[in-house]
Amino acid sequence: MSEVLVIAGERLARYGFGHNHPFGTDRHAAFYREFAARGLERRCLVEDTRMATLEELQLFHTLPYLEFVQARSGEGVGHLDGGDTPVFRGIFEAASDVAGGALAAAEAMMFGRVRRAFVPIAGLHHAARGGAAGFCALNDCGVVIEWLRAARGLERIAYVDIDAHHGDGVFYAFEDDPQLVFADLHEDGRFLYPGTGSEAERGKGAAAGTKLNIPLAPGADDHAFAAVWPRVLRHLEAHAPQFIVLQCGADSLAGDPLAHLAFSDAVHRQAAADLTALAERLGHGRVLALGGGGYDRGNIARGWNAVVEGLFV
Repeated sequence: MSEVLVIAGERLARYGFGHNHPFGTDRHAAFYREFAARGLERRCLVEDTRMATLEELQLFHTLPYLEFVQARSGEGVGHLDGGDTPVFRGIFEAASDVAGGALAAAEAMMFGRVRRAFVPIAGLHHAARGGAAGFCALNDCGVVIEWLRAARGLERIAYVDIDAHHGDGVFYAFEDDPQLVFADLHEDGRFLYPGTGSEAERGKGAAAGTKLNIPLAPGADDHAFAAVWPRVLRHLEAHAPQFIVLQCGADSLAGDPLAHLAFSDAVHRQAAADLTALAERLGHGRVLALGGGGYDRGNIARGWNAVVEGLFV
């Protein structure tokens, strides 16, 4: 059995908003050039994405919202939200390929073909069940979580997010769900979009205490990460998840043009390695890493490839 699967290719690269946009379609190439240069292409199983079906997308999203995106996708103009997520012709199909890539990776893990997987253009964590937000048309993270429950019967899934921006689309969708263990390190919402994720947000009702939000001050570096990361690991270990999703946005690396954290790529390597070690201790070994944000192309290359390296035992 292969150890690490990477979903990549031209279809996955289609999701983006042009070369003048921070979320341009060149982000995939920035990752893949470095991936090949490091020899990781020879160590990993590399496969193309697939398109998620409408039924699979409805596991997380409402049908009226999906029909809205389909209609706007055919028109190719305007925005899906108040102005953050532009429409391009074919955005529904491209976003469905992103969700399908995450699902293909999860399928390969659940059916025993690989232990872990990475999908670079994925981790669109701002989209809500019924709306787009923050460059995210569809929320592949939420789709995968719901698929793991509905199709594979998993009861405890962990979602870990080290993107500079709070994973609000995932958090609020599962805020009152005790079976989704959530841990998110992000730049303090008083300084950065989407303005959410305070430490007081710990889950509601039966889910109280299953959610961990750790806002960090602008400029927080590797030392700040080292001070709080053990809290994340203890939180996860206490709940013994059967599957771990890691949203590893490279916008938390120093120098990103849209955020103000100052991590090095060593943080991303350690996060992936520590979660891999935890998954192995729990007996399943399953970690699905999703690329998330990141708007400096050099940071994307270093950060995401550090994650891939960290997924190897």
